[in-house]
Amino acid sequence: MKTEELVLRALEPDDIDLLYQWENNMDIWEVSNTLTPFSKYQLQKFIEQAQLDVFQTKQLRLIIELEPSKKVVGMIDLFDFDGFHQRAGIGIIIHQNYRQQGFAYESLIMFTEYCFNNLGLNQLYANISVHNTGSIALFKKAGFMLVGIKKKWRKTKDGFVDEALYQLLR
Repeated sequence: MKTEELVLRALEPDDIDLLYQWENNMDIWEVSNTLTPFSKYQLQKFIEQAQLDVFQTKQLRLIIELEPSKKVVGMIDLFDFDGFHQRAGIGIIIHQNYRQQGFAYESLIMFTEYCFNNLGLNQLYANISVHNTGSIALFKKAGFMLVGIKKKWRKTKDGFVDEALYQLLR
């Protein structure tokens, strides 16, 4: 998948160092529901499994690259994939040096179109902390609608916080 500026591509074995850096960044654990560090071995196995079909693995992670420089600016994930009910969760992370440049929005639009048109999904959802105003603005701009608030859903270093559930229907 690509636009003039961006490419969404599959994980490659040489992405291991980047994945290791991002998956073990405790600053983003709160939004990724990560509780413990990942080893390079675990991430290598994840990359190997990423080559399998999304209907089998129930998840899909793609790298967001700038075109033509091939500079990695982020990742976009499909998780909790349910082929029968035709729905999945979606998440995105953009490296802090590349935020506020439209890359997240462009990637999200491209990926949602792929999910609806190629994977046959009927709906996508995103779970977002009510304090993550940047993500809320991004998903709203992409057409996702707030469908509920889960009270005291996420435990953070500052206590429990509410989580918003956003949904996009085909």
